Amino acid sequence: MRIAKDCPVTLIGGGEVQPSDLALATDIAPTLIAADGGADRALALGHAPEAVIGDFDSLTDKARSALPGAALHYDPDQDSTDFDKALGAISAPLVIGVGFLGARLDHQMAAMNTLVRLPEKRCILLGAHEVVFLCPPSFRLDMAEGAPVSLFPMGAVEGVSDGLKWQIGGLHFAPDGRIGTSNMATGPIDITVTSPKMLLMLPRDVFPAAVETMQNTSSHW
Repeated sequence: MRIAKDCPVTLIGGGEVQPSDLALATDIAPTLIAADGGADRALALGHAPEAVIGDFDSLTDKARSALPGAALHYDPDQDSTDFDKALGAISAPLVIGVGFLGARLDHQMAAMNTLVRLPEKRCILLGAHEVVFLCPPSFRLDMAEGAPVSLFPMGAVEGVSDGLKWQIGGLHFAPDGRIGTSNMATGPIDITVTSPKMLLMLPRDVFPAAVETMQNTSSHW
């Protein structure tokens, strides 16, 4: 299964989704795809997804009957999450994920695991308070002085930085060792990392700028 688009895509999950989140995402990425029960969330907010991908264990009969059969893409694999299935099936310049942060912690951790296991996918998760994405090899973003910047390693990774209060050059990061949460910007940030293992967590208000930067980043994993 492959859904190919030449423009950004919004992917909605079954977690917490505010109308403002979906509106913000679809203004940038109007094509809407749902991961399983995310279709129910979309329909409740007045949006019909173009496609639904998952094992359909959380898709209600009501949502199923409201959508054409051709929009339903069943994937019975029980060794992957619905987010993993959906993100893996989408080929697009950028995917904006809503409904994957907040609510259940295990679901959030699983989504972050997927970001690292599918580094070739450009994906930004939009939450109530932050945005989360896999740091590309090099990333630069204008930020206000004092804005929080958290870096969380999902594997062994090193890097160099400019524009952080505590620079990361010479440090060895690992999920069971040194992490980089609660750093802060001193102005524009410039981060380079050695492998696709570092998650960036930034304030929600930088979302539009982060989207633009990710789309214009020439190098990606």
